[in-house]
Parts: sequence; C-alpha cells; structure tokens
Amino acid sequence: MSRASTDRFTKCSIVAALAAALFGSAASVAAAEMLEPEKDELKLGFIKLTDMAPLAIAYEKGFFEDEGLFVTLEPQANWKVLLDRVITGELDGAHMLAGQPLAATIGFGTKAHIVTPFSMDLNGNGITVSNDVWAMMKEHIPVGDDGKPVHPIKADALKPVVDQFKAQGKPFNLGMVFPVSTHNYELRYWLASGDIHPGFYSPENVSGQIKADALLSVTPPPQMPATLEAGTIVGYCVGEPWNQAAVFKGIGVPVITDYEIWKNNPEKVFGLTKEFTEKYPNTTLALTKALIRAAEWLDENDNANRPEAVEILSRSEYVGADAEVIANSMTGTFEYEKGDKREVPDFNVFFRHYATYPYYSDAIWYLTQMRRWGQIDEHKDDAWYAETAKSVYLPDVYMKAAEMLIEEGNADKADFPFGTDGYKAPTSDFIDGVTFDAKAPNAYIDSLKIGLKSGQTVSGSEVVGG
Repeated sequence: MSRASTDRFTKCSIVAALAAALFGSAASVAAAEMLEPEKDELKLGFIKLTDMAPLAIAYEKGFFEDEGLFVTLEPQANWKVLLDRVITGELDGAHMLAGQPLAATIGFGTKAHIVTPFSMDLNGNGITVSNDVWAMMKEHIPVGDDGKPVHPIKADALKPVVDQFKAQGKPFNLGMVFPVSTHNYELRYWLASGDIHPGFYSPENVSGQIKADALLSVTPPPQMPATLEAGTIVGYCVGEPWNQAAVFKGIGVPVITDYEIWKNNPEKVFGLTKEFTEKYPNTTLALTKALIRAAEWLDENDNANRPEAVEILSRSEYVGADAEVIANSMTGTFEYEKGDKREVPDFNVFFRHYATYPYYSDAIWYLTQMRRWGQIDEHKDDAWYAETAKSVYLPDVYMKAAEMLIEEGNADKADFPFGTDGYKAPTSDFIDGVTFDAKAPNAYIDSLKIGLKSGQTVSGSEVVGG
C-alpha cells in the first residue's frame, strides 16, 4: 500500500480482524475508526450523465479523502468500455447501469462476477421524440383546462404513429443506451404498456428486434440529440441532461419521465468486481461510506446544495453540459414541450426514500425484464431470481458502512432501512398499474400482456413453448 505509516504495522491485526468480521459475522462498530483501506489509490469510471453526481461530490467535497482514499475519476467512452475496464482491473470501480452487474454475472454479453454495495440514485431518465413524431402524437393526447397535454402521456398515443410508419413501410427507430440499460427496459415497458411490441432477443439474434413494432438500437447518451437531429432515430430514452438538451436545441420533446413509468425506480449502481471486494474489503467499505455521504449532501435540506452540484457537474471533467440545461432537471423541475416546465421534485433522487440501499427487489425487477424480452432465454424458478440478486447486491456491506457513519456522527440512523429483509413491498406504481412482487417474479412476468411467459423461448423469429 502506498503512503504507509510507521504505526500501520501495529494496526494490522486489528484491521484484519475487522475485515473478517465485516464480511463474516457481525463487526464491532466501535472499531470503525481503525478502518484503513488495503488499496488507497483508485481509478473510478463514469459516463457523462448527471447521475454520476455522487462520485463527483465525494471527490470535490473530500469525502473520499476522509476515508483515506486517493481517487482519480475518469470519463469513459461508453458503457461497454466502462464495464470491460472494470473487469480487466484498469478501473477499480465505476458508475454502472443497474442491469450491468446482473447481466455480467449471469453471462449475458460479457461474463464476469460484478457486484454492488451501493445504489446511486432513483429516477432520472426520460423518453424524447422528434418534433414530427410529437406533432403526430398530440392528436391522440387529451388536453387539460390549461391547454397543455395531460401527463403522464401513455404509449397509447404513440401507437397510431407507429402503425402509420409500418403502413408506409418505414422503420420506427428508437435509441437507448445499452442492451442491459435501465433505459432499454423502461422504454420497452412503456411501449409494451401501449401495445407496441419492442422486440425479443434470442441466443442467435441479440439485436432485440425480433417481432418488433419499434426498432430499438444503441446510441451513446451524449450523442442522442445529434442522432435525433440527423433523423437516424425518431426518439430515444436517456438520462439527463440529454432529454433537456433536445428541448433547448428545439429538436425534440420529452414525453414522459421514468418516474412516471415506474415511480422511484432504481437507476445506476456503483459496480466492482467480486474479486475486488474480497481482496479489499476495507476499501470497499470506505468507498461505500464516501458515496453515502455524497448522496446525502446532494439531497440534504430539501435539495439546498443542488445549485452548487449543478455548477460542479457542468464542468468539462464531469458532464460538460451547460449549467442551465443540467439545472432544468436537477433542481426539481422538468421541461417537456418547450415552455411547459413542471414541478417534478423527485425526478433526481440521490438519498431520500432509501435511494442508496441496494434492494434485492430492485435487482429482481431487472432480471424479470431480461427474462421477459429473451435476454434470459430459458425459464428460471423463483429461487433463481432471489439467489442471483443476493450474489450481486451487497446490502450487508452497505449497512455496515451506514453503521460506521452513524457511529462517527456523519449520518442518522433514521435515514437507513434497518430491519429490512432487502425486499420492498409489492407495488403497482407503474404506468400500466400492474403489481410487481419481487418474491413472486414468475407470476409477475406471466401477468404482463406482452413478453415471454413461463416455459416460452424464442426460436428463430418465433416464440415457442409455454
């Protein structure tokens, strides 16, 4: 370890005992002040999106250094490069799509055991369409007494547009950021709720466009507005600030946020290899502590720190978008059609609602969507979903970090879900009102109108079995 101090040798036995306790039996919170990271120089990756904010704030506010960590933050070209570099060890950890650790662990795409002790945020995405598509949709959207479209806007209003494209022999191309991205699953969920088929995956065809009414393909987040403006796609699902950028450029209209598709949905996670967490348990705890403090800072005092966060994120080394664009969603509002700015106080949540706790139920929802669309090609029993979630999400590490922060006076016990079994209560807070119960994933999958059901697989261009 670099920066070794002469007294570190006298602490080795204490640190080793603490590490064993943290990842085995209960640890002594009283020993929290003795925590020293086994690896203290770290390189962490991110994509230029506002929800990388906990990393930027932990760095700028000295929370990493408070934990004895000397961190370099490095933007990555795209989600695949980011994941690959974590797997190879070029990055020690990274801002990841919630689906990435799960997909890697089960072997969809790249095979590697990736884990997460920390969920980075709730909500934060939107679906934007071109001005032409918006004009066609508006004919099917009710108008309120104020003369503005009634929200949330369901995909029912988009279906006649998609049908018109099909009748004219034109593809209806939409962008999303990665095959296992939250954006892919949210966009698919919204489309399917409006009877628009977003397509299946199969082991032989990973385009995700089998039997599709709308053709979804990958576009890196910062390139979304330019790709829309060029006409290559007619809409997209992406995180901020790239929906608001379309409004400012006058090239498109965000029609719905993910908060309206699934209220308080988990969005990004902080991902590490399982090997890293086992080799460096104290470092893992130190990272988790710093990120919890950063998330708390972002939400404290009713978002009082958000203007400062906007200024930090607007810097070229982080998101690099205009502060005005970032502020449009980071400060409790969201602009849909130009001039139609509405209050959406929970569009970006970093700490409240237990946002940072890695719930098993969140992992299971993403796994159900992978199965629904064929990324998991065979039926799995309910126990498999629970076991997979527990192999990837590390709430025990998170809660140990929380206990240490409470002991140190840097957090309040009431802000953490002590006593939880890792599962949220069943919820119907979805655009279609269907209830999700993470303890009955197959029943949930079978309840969804469009998608694979128990026993079904995709063979060639057809759904078989069931």
